[in-house]
Parts: sequence; structure tokens; C-alpha cells
Amino acid sequence: MNRSLWGIAAFAIFIGGCSSSGTLGLVTKSTADPASLLRSGRAFTELGPVKAQVCRHFVLAIIPWGQADFGNAVDKALIERGGDALLNVTVETSLYGFIPIYNVYSFTCTTVQGVAVKFD
Repeated sequence: MNRSLWGIAAFAIFIGGCSSSGTLGLVTKSTADPASLLRSGRAFTELGPVKAQVCRHFVLAIIPWGQADFGNAVDKALIERGGDALLNVTVETSLYGFIPIYNVYSFTCTTVQGVAVKFD
């Protein structure tokens, strides 16, 4: 077996990862009441595209820090432009591990992107 194949095999043992993604039509701030916003038919102003990422890290699979939940990612994206909601949202969640057999270090990140809007 040549050196490059050994290098690829060694790299695969020390790092592993996966990712998933999805789309949503409308997402509001965690503090908003989306049902009342939709019932009232309020007008809105588009503020432009936004993107935000939040991550949670783990050391030895027992020492976590950070928050990678969807709500925090949406709130972070909306703070960027001062918006109330996101339209045409894409969400991606990724998990990466270094030396995954022993869970020495791993992290998961949630990324959201969409168009920020402000209700009038």
C-alpha cells in the first residue's frame, strides 16, 4: 500500500463528520407570537440576506460549552439586521469529531440563512 493511502486512512481515523440541511418558509424571533403576526396580516419590510452560525463544543464528551440550537442561530441572524423574522430559511447542522473513537474533542454547529424582515 502506498503512502498516500496510509495518509488517507490515518486522517479518516482521526476526524469524522456529518451534516444535514433543510428549508423553512417563515421563522420568527423566539420572543414573537407567530400566530398573531400571521392572523393580523401585518405588512413588512425586507432588510436583506442574513447568515449566522452558533456552535457547541465537547471535550471528552462530558465538558460542553456553547449553544448550537436553532433558536439561538435565528436570534443571532436577526440581531445582525434588527429584523423580526426570516423568510426562505435554510438551516444546516454539522457535527465534527476529532479522534471520534475516544470523543477527545467534537463540535456541532447550526447555520441559518435567509432574508430578514421587519414588521411595520
